Amino acid sequence: MFFQTTSKRLAERKVAKFQKNVTKRGSVPETSTKKGYDYPVGPIVLGFFVFVVIGSSLFQIIRTATSGGMA
Repeated sequence: MFFQTTSKRLAERKVAKFQKNVTKRGSVPETSTKKGYDYPVGPIVLGFFVFVVIGSSLFQIIRTATSGGMA
């Protein structure tokens, strides 16, 4: 009886899948390709970041203007 380790079995499965895709030569199904734009951060996080940056810069401008330029 011949037993394979789990990692060996998984490796052979990955190799078989890769070899199957190689023989197709460009006709890989659409599911394996990326679709659309995937942003690393969500729109809420991006909006919060813009709010903090612009808000802090406006606060700094107002503070500098009220102190006569000697902050």
